[in-house]
Amino acid sequence: MNLENNILEAINNKTSDGFEPFYIYQSKHIIDICNKFQNISYENKSIHFASMANINSQFLGIVKAEGLNIFVNSPLHLEAALKAGFRGNEIIFTSSALSEKAMKSIEKVGVQVNLDSLNQLALWSTLFPGKTVGIRINIGDNVKPYSSHAGAFIGKESRLGFTHDEISQIQDKSIIKGLHLYVGTDVFNIPYFIECYKELIKISAGFPQLEYLNFGGGFGVAENGDQQFDFDEYNHRVTELMHEVSAQKGKSIKLILEPGRIIGGNSGYFVCSVTDIKNRPDRKMAGVNASTVQFSRPLLYPDTANHPVVVIRNGVQIKTEKTQLTTVYGCSTYSRDIFTNNAMLPDLQIGDTIVIGNAGSYCASSYMQFLGFPKPEEYFV
Repeated sequence: MNLENNILEAINNKTSDGFEPFYIYQSKHIIDICNKFQNISYENKSIHFASMANINSQFLGIVKAEGLNIFVNSPLHLEAALKAGFRGNEIIFTSSALSEKAMKSIEKVGVQVNLDSLNQLALWSTLFPGKTVGIRINIGDNVKPYSSHAGAFIGKESRLGFTHDEISQIQDKSIIKGLHLYVGTDVFNIPYFIECYKELIKISAGFPQLEYLNFGGGFGVAENGDQQFDFDEYNHRVTELMHEVSAQKGKSIKLILEPGRIIGGNSGYFVCSVTDIKNRPDRKMAGVNASTVQFSRPLLYPDTANHPVVVIRNGVQIKTEKTQLTTVYGCSTYSRDIFTNNAMLPDLQIGDTIVIGNAGSYCASSYMQFLGFPKPEEYFV
């Protein structure tokens, strides 16, 4: 990972003796990815940033300025979206196990809602007779589910969405205006996306008032930053598919996508400082002035969250072929407070600046109070 000059300069400006850990974002990268989704050829579309990836108000302001709408799955994120200036009709709310109180408050805002179960649909119909709504679909095992570190999103192992059997039990399908699908996470395989989308389209034949197909997100972000999502191929395939389904339906069906981590994942960096060194027989161990509760992907996914790491010393990124196996660990007594166990880094010194990449999504937004460390500041350049 090579830091761009403006990021390196910004980090150097914000690091000094005793600096606290912080996040820094490359705004241009966020904008570039927003534009790749906006440039999908199919015209009747709506791109909704999945706010779980990053709820920072300035981040939301960037995606809104680029014409994206927003997807939320909780009342607090709904509140943040409204505060950021998104209107009700620009917001999609999809969740599970909503209480009656929550359902009433969400409907009141005028957002587009996708429900997750027969009981939720029955409650909706009781509270708002005749009002249309969307539902989340579990396409089952007709497509072999994609296995990921984040669990199952389709198939019999997934808790989410209406199964084929549950779909058959919906008495009034005329109130269903859209179908929502989420196929997985960090998927690069374009044919897999299309295969899942086609299953959803088959199911859509039973819904006469269909207005939209929401294909969700899951667009791949490589841990090492090397592999890039093929936007050109995806654009071609999904546009072709949507033209086909619209022709079948005899009307234009809206395409909805909900990109999350891909929008800002590669744009963000987490910055901290080496405060201790331990030499062990097989490795060097570097303690930093931060905890994984402030950068929690390694805490949540200890076996798969392998973020790239670079070192800055005296304002310069160290680039050397002479490296050693290094564990970077946090400044708590929790045994699992470890950022990485397998980084190949230069010979670290106390006072070096550690920069962890691919930190723009699901990092700052998953900060937790466990262990008692403050939420890091976030900056944009």
